[in-house]
Amino acid sequence: MRGMGLNAVLALAKFAGGILGHTYALIADGAESLLDILSSLLVWMGFKVAGRPPDANHPFGHGKAEPLAALAVAGFIFLVALWIGWHAVHEIVTPHRGPHWATLPLLAGIVAVKIWFSRRLHAAGETAGSTALGVEAMHHWADAVTSGAAFVGIAIAVIGGKGFETADDWAALFACVVIAFNGVLMAGRALRDVMDTAVPDQIEQRVRAYALAVPGVRELDKCRVRKSGLSHLVDIHVRVDGALSVRAGHDIAHAVKDALLAAPLHITDVSVHVEPV
Repeated sequence: MRGMGLNAVLALAKFAGGILGHTYALIADGAESLLDILSSLLVWMGFKVAGRPPDANHPFGHGKAEPLAALAVAGFIFLVALWIGWHAVHEIVTPHRGPHWATLPLLAGIVAVKIWFSRRLHAAGETAGSTALGVEAMHHWADAVTSGAAFVGIAIAVIGGKGFETADDWAALFACVVIAFNGVLMAGRALRDVMDTAVPDQIEQRVRAYALAVPGVRELDKCRVRKSGLSHLVDIHVRVDGALSVRAGHDIAHAVKDALLAAPLHITDVSVHVEPV
């Protein structure tokens, strides 16, 4: 919610600076900030849905809502890049006044705020293991790049004077390419979660280590871990002494499940298959 409030303030500042300072790059940047509000709302809704407990229709929980929200954010980023690029080309071919120098300190402050907020979101995403927060952090970083490109373009137009009026429009065009590239990266990251791509090897190795530490587990066979929203789901095959009773093997399987659920790996469900050695 704080992110949406920040974007609302920045959007107003950008629109005011763009209109009063005669710079399309800043107006386009303001439009992106408005869409940032929508993307933040989507991320928040994704978190709300992903946090719901499992039910009859969703026995593995609602974790997929989180990467789906990230995909929606990536889609809006593509739309923003297309909109900025289209209007930047229009401004380049249409004669207009050059930007005012007073927009430069405004942009410098906006870039600093966006970089700071992007780093905070990135750290929060890493801590929570959230794809949507990571995508949102990249989105704010892309917004900082857009504002930085606008700063460079406006500076060239102000210093160059007559004949350099379109410099900020070329900067906006460059920024839309950067934004689109980041959209591709964001969509790829979200799609990996939706398609149940294997988690990083170090997470699987930690799962194996916790399982092997359980008394009675001789060795492991398969170990599959997939990400679901902010949590992980584990399917693991453990090998035990073949002479053990069914009850003893069952107790070992329960101990493995309990150990993994208690581990600091955000694991919410474990399926354990017991095999004799």
